[in-house]
Amino acid sequence: MDNMDPTNGPVKVRRALISVSDKTGLADFAKGLADLGVEILSTGGTAQSLRDSGLTVIDVSEFTGQREIMDGRVKTLHPKIYAGLLARRSDPAHMEVLTEEEIPPIDLVCVNLYPFEQTIAREDVGPQEAIENIDIGGPTMIRAAAKNHEDVVVLVKPECYDAVIEEMNQTSGEVSASTRHWLANEAFAQTARYDAAISAWFSESYEAFPEHRVLAFEKQLDLSYGENPHQRAALYSQVGLDSNVLTGMSKHHGKALSFNNVLDLDACRKLLTDLEGPACVIVKHNNPCGVALGDSGLDA
Repeated sequence: MDNMDPTNGPVKVRRALISVSDKTGLADFAKGLADLGVEILSTGGTAQSLRDSGLTVIDVSEFTGQREIMDGRVKTLHPKIYAGLLARRSDPAHMEVLTEEEIPPIDLVCVNLYPFEQTIAREDVGPQEAIENIDIGGPTMIRAAAKNHEDVVVLVKPECYDAVIEEMNQTSGEVSASTRHWLANEAFAQTARYDAAISAWFSESYEAFPEHRVLAFEKQLDLSYGENPHQRAALYSQVGLDSNVLTGMSKHHGKALSFNNVLDLDACRKLLTDLEGPACVIVKHNNPCGVALGDSGLDA
């Protein structure tokens, strides 16, 4: 089912809120916005980084009239932020509230989250440090902007910056409905993955088989086809695992892998792990049809 309303028109970006942990590509993206006349709101270290790059930035605390408190735990959680994000521009009642409350609309949100997954991956991390890397304001802004993607652009990955700026440069600062819908999809996927990692970390303290288990997966490879040639397929691996069926492998010849090829590779790996020393395994249709040991891989 297509959930995108094709009648939605482009959104003109006049005001952006940027708050990121990963500052990859940040300066160029923000400069691209500024060159298009976009007003930039920002927080803490992000605001300082942008100023260091020579950009004019309005602190969120100045915008809301509320200073950051509790060591930064509360900085964007304010009605002025969320009214500016959630107001439906096509709803006169919503726009009247913005006018009455003197709340400027926010047209673009660029947020990435505290590095929770990277933090808990460290062997020396303690519970308190892990908890402090659970982002609250970031996911809330992302979800608000994504919910109102009819009127707001939301970016959660540096890989998307260039495409959005290129589109805005070609349209005098506008972003199309199709782009906004795709970015909202990416945003909800990102917050779902983030919450899955947090849930998994908490569940480690309890039984091996908890009542609920939430898993996140990321695409590793587009496959040429599924079990049959008319089927589409892709390979995904669980986020957080150290390896997958393709780890340490390289394809030297032949066409793109299919679903059946991946099953054969998995069977090869499982058999090889049961063998000691250099070995060669040949698999067809998921069944070993040749196994050999040797002094080297070539010899086998």
